[in-house]
Amino acid sequence: MNATRQLHDLGQSLWLDNITRDLLTSGTLGRYIRDLSVTGLTSNPTIFERAISGSAAYDAQIRDLVASGRSGEDLFFELAIDDLTRAADLFAPIHEQTAGVDGWVSLEVSPTLAHDAGATISAARALHAKAARPNIFIEIPGTAEGLPAVEEAIFAGVPVNATLLFSAEHCMGAADAYMRGLERRIAAGFSPDVRSVASVFISRWDKASAAQVPPKLRNELGNAVGAQAYATYRGLLDSDRWQRLANRGALPQRLLFASTGTKDPAASDVLYVDSLAAPHTVNTMPEETLLAFADHGEAGTALPPGGGDYARILEAYVKAGVDPAALAAKLQNDGVDAFAASWEDLLTSVAEKGGAER
Repeated sequence: MNATRQLHDLGQSLWLDNITRDLLTSGTLGRYIRDLSVTGLTSNPTIFERAISGSAAYDAQIRDLVASGRSGEDLFFELAIDDLTRAADLFAPIHEQTAGVDGWVSLEVSPTLAHDAGATISAARALHAKAARPNIFIEIPGTAEGLPAVEEAIFAGVPVNATLLFSAEHCMGAADAYMRGLERRIAAGFSPDVRSVASVFISRWDKASAAQVPPKLRNELGNAVGAQAYATYRGLLDSDRWQRLANRGALPQRLLFASTGTKDPAASDVLYVDSLAAPHTVNTMPEETLLAFADHGEAGTALPPGGGDYARILEAYVKAGVDPAALAAKLQNDGVDAFAASWEDLLTSVAEKGGAER
């Protein structure tokens, strides 16, 4: 049995953090589903920018859409939804077999809306309606302005991937928004069966802190933050508030480990997979990380519900001068800015391929 199957059997879902037209048309994604136990897929503006600018696979469709009068964000979302609905259809049997727990794909609203709750809500509803698939998450950043949009989207029946979370506190904010949306649905007489995941980003912690700590501490912070988020998540599932929702038929907002590709070439290429083998969660990983784990990863022992010794590691980083709360806020702001920059590059690439200027 390969390592990806072992991890799946341990209780963690493996999703692919990538989407390209070639992955779909070549049958590669289908093979990953069949052979590597991949049960879902995430995307973001950076992934789509690389896919579209680095391939001719989209060129003909772009020209056709331009000829029909499409441009800008409208044109891009036609391309993205075409890819993601194809992927959603590939995962549909898994979605059905797991009663909607797994088999999801994920599409982000424009990152330029990260600080505009009203526009984010409108975009989330429109994209969900346009995609017209039961297993597509709409990604909404978990910023201060994004969290009210998460609540409103859930209340409106839109499945949400609350993304760009960087700490247990961020995850709790996303969980609170999710539960408020469900509580409002129940009060209004609606079904609480609206699904969500909370995506906590891992590897960026180690890249951001590497220069501040001694070599012996490097590449430990990301996994410690992930373990803390997991312990907090498992504790939330035991809370009275969640149990009341569960009694009404609600399903948990699953914790998802994102940004799990290793940034440091001196570290293990499966650093954030081996250490975060946590039941009831998702690990969405870049294609290179997925293939590396299938080749030489080890599922090992499951992360305990209490998160192991993350507190000791966090304390060591604090003593070395790292402020986790301040760094989490900076990483979230930097993440929003990075996705917004990728978004601008993406729209420029689409315009250039369509023969137009932005």
